[in-house]
Amino acid sequence: MATQFKVGDKVSWNSEAGRVSGTIIKIHTRDFNYKGYTHHATEKDPQYEIRSSKTDHIAAHKGPALTKIS
Repeated sequence: MATQFKVGDKVSWNSEAGRVSGTIIKIHTRDFNYKGYTHHATEKDPQYEIRSSKTDHIAAHKGPALTKIS
């Protein structure tokens, strides 16, 4: 079973600039629009909105792209 994250979890992911870390600020369980794109999400396959620790940039990723950090 895929890892389920919750709001407040610290996670990291790969980006064009290398490894990035941040905090989950929202969990989407239905399709949503963000930065002009439709991101697909369901109850079983949610997308997580994450605020970068360094830049305050907001990113949206599915669970398999994320790694929980302590």
